[in-house]
Amino acid sequence: MNIVVTGASRGIGYELVKLYSANANYTIIALARSEKKLQKLKEECELINPTSKVIIIPYDLTSNNLSKDVIEEITKHISSINILINNAGAIINRPFQNITIEEMEYVYKVNVFSVIRLTQALLPIMGLKERSHIVNISSMGGFQGSAKFAGLSVYSSSKAALACLTECLAEELKEKNITVNCLALGATQTEMLNEAFPGYKAPLSAKEMASYVANFSLNAHHFINGKILPVSMSTP
Repeated sequence: MNIVVTGASRGIGYELVKLYSANANYTIIALARSEKKLQKLKEECELINPTSKVIIIPYDLTSNNLSKDVIEEITKHISSINILINNAGAIINRPFQNITIEEMEYVYKVNVFSVIRLTQALLPIMGLKERSHIVNISSMGGFQGSAKFAGLSVYSSSKAALACLTECLAEELKEKNITVNCLALGATQTEMLNEAFPGYKAPLSAKEMASYVANFSLNAHHFINGKILPVSMSTP
């Protein structure tokens, strides 16, 4: 099984790669900007399982050459993808009237446009033999009807866009042997949560949430498609 995880240098993405690496039959492509953090992740995975197959690709997903560069690098190692976890995210916590257009564009580039471009690039090697599963990691902040928080207008709206994109792609790709679902995650103890809510203690650790995401990615596509599922024990 071949798995691609973005945002793998910290938080849930980091823990996800470690969980997947325990299975020697999985080849995991770990994408993130920090080569140093990815190398540390690879070393930890090798301690967990000396036969693990973790391939690290340091890359900035906001790059204009994303589609060409990433597909070329990934296809050096694998010829098909079973699971794509679009986990990379960016956040800014600031009053709406003080947010610059550059900051808005950056958050949307990471949270929405990089997902679109990466998914477009990888579609040709998905659903080839077995059904592939795309899992978009959204947030309760972008879940319609959920509690909203001052300062997170750009972040939450970008995650709402990702949820709607999921529904659209699920319909468009269902005949291509590809399932698309979205998890709207609640508070999890990660660096990103600390940025948004300094000092807040979340009910779940990154490892605990990663365990849920891993199980979902491996099994849910046999039962559901195009769904946005809230995964939360608290507010936020």
